[in-house]
Amino acid sequence: MSKRLQVLLAEQELAEIQGLARREQVTVAAWVRRALDEAKQRRPAGDPARKIASIRAAATHDFPSGDIESMLADIARGTASGPAAPPPAHRRRRSRP
Repeated sequence: MSKRLQVLLAEQELAEIQGLARREQVTVAAWVRRALDEAKQRRPAGDPARKIASIRAAATHDFPSGDIESMLADIARGTASGPAAPPPAHRRRRSRP
């Protein structure tokens, strides 16, 4: 079910939004709905405290890795050579009766 939302804007703000909507050939209502959707998508999903706790837990691990210069060189080499070929498809053997 749709609900109505009333927003008070200064005349200049409304004129700007009307101009943007006109340029994009949409109604002001459609432009505002899209702007609200985009604003919601930019917000982080989930609890920030939980994300920080996960990062801190991951930082306690000690996995082997190369130094940053060699890792960057590996990345650059891989990028320069183009996309990697996909692995060959695995074929199943048919069992014979």
